[in-house]
Amino acid sequence: MDSKRVVQVNDLTVQFKTPERTVEAVRNVSFHVDRGETLAIVGESGSGKSVTSLALMRLVEYGGGHIANGGMLLRRRSGDVLDLVSAPDSTLQRVRGADVAMIFQEPMTSLNPSFTAGNQIAEALQLHQGLDAAAARAETLRMLERVRIPEARAILDRYPHQLSGGMRQRVMIAMALSCKPQLLIADEPTTALDVTIQA
Repeated sequence: MDSKRVVQVNDLTVQFKTPERTVEAVRNVSFHVDRGETLAIVGESGSGKSVTSLALMRLVEYGGGHIANGGMLLRRRSGDVLDLVSAPDSTLQRVRGADVAMIFQEPMTSLNPSFTAGNQIAEALQLHQGLDAAAARAETLRMLERVRIPEARAILDRYPHQLSGGMRQRVMIAMALSCKPQLLIADEPTTALDVTIQA
């Protein structure tokens, strides 16, 4: 893989099995993203954009799908190239958040309702950046302020259900950006934000 390449996807096919048949949600998709590049995948509703994103995170399996064919290579921060299709779960847990992060379309189902917004971001920072609790909390506050959450200090200790949809989305954005991933996947990241901010 080229040294400036962050991700390379070749002939990706994702299938979902139902009792009646097998559905190909994504068929033979290929693309690459180089360092500093932005790629937009556009298409009609149901065309496989979100499934492609979930496949890159290797989360598609948790929704009943599987990668039937193709390859996905990711250049990690270390410079090593990881085969995402064959990587074991233990490796993927270290990769998600640190090397590749995703801003999900629906923040209410993506945030853990049992933990405060601040704790969820701080946990990622402690796990992937090696920060202690105090440094992680300070960086979490900085990230919440960076995504323009008013009264960010108060939001640190609130649970997802105590936040508006727009605030939850900003928390998701802050969490995804906090560990400075090599690859950032954004699945309709402005859907829950106020219309004046979406533009």
